[in-house]
Order: sequence, then structure tokens, then C-alpha cells
Amino acid sequence: QVQVVESGGGLVQAGGSLRLSCAASGRTSSRYVMGWFRQAPGNERECVAAISRSAGSTYYADSVKGRFTISRDNAKNTVYLQMNSLKPEDTAVYYCAAGIVPYVSRIHLSNEYAYWGQGTQVTVSS
Repeated sequence: QVQVVESGGGLVQAGGSLRLSCAASGRTSSRYVMGWFRQAPGNERECVAAISRSAGSTYYADSVKGRFTISRDNAKNTVYLQMNSLKPEDTAVYYCAAGIVPYVSRIHLSNEYAYWGQGTQVTVSS
């Protein structure tokens, strides 16, 4: 089992940047595919980015491609989400998740992830 804790959320103006961190503890996080999901009020939870165990494969939602970058440091059991050129529509609670996810084609599906953090709020003002 692994526990994940997000940090780095906050309030930022449109066009600004934030970096989210996800610290994993328990079983070695390098065993897991890691994903960042977000959920805005009234919306379904969506995957914004995900990264394979070795960081050889990444996934980005179309809405964040070119603006967000996911990375991981397995030595530190930490995953990052660098968010640039933020827009008001990026406002949401952002969740970090860990899962086995045996197929890369399913890396964006929330039901592939067994372990979730409590979320961190990101608010982008216009």
C-alpha cells in the first residue's frame, strides 16, 4: 500500500504558474504509475497528466498539453506537476493518485488508480 499527499496548491492569477508536488510513502512509489486528476464543482474528475513507472510514458489531457508538465523523482518518491500559463478554467481540486495500471492505454482512467490523496485546491483568477 502507498499513501500520497499533495501540496503546492493556491491562488494565482491567469497566466501564472504553480508547481504541485505529490509525496508518496509506504511501499516504494516507483512500483506505481502516478497520475494527477482534477475535479471542478459540477464536473467529473478528469485526468490531466499521468506518468509511467520509469517516466518513459506520459499522458496529458488535450486541455493542458503544452502548459503542464508531469515528472517524477523515484529517489525522492515524489511526483510533480508544473503548471504554466494557467487559465481560470484550470480552477479545481487537484488529486494525486497511484496505481498499478498494467496497460498504458488505460493510464488516464481514474478507476485504474487505487490510492488517492486528499487533494489540493488550485484557484486561477481572471
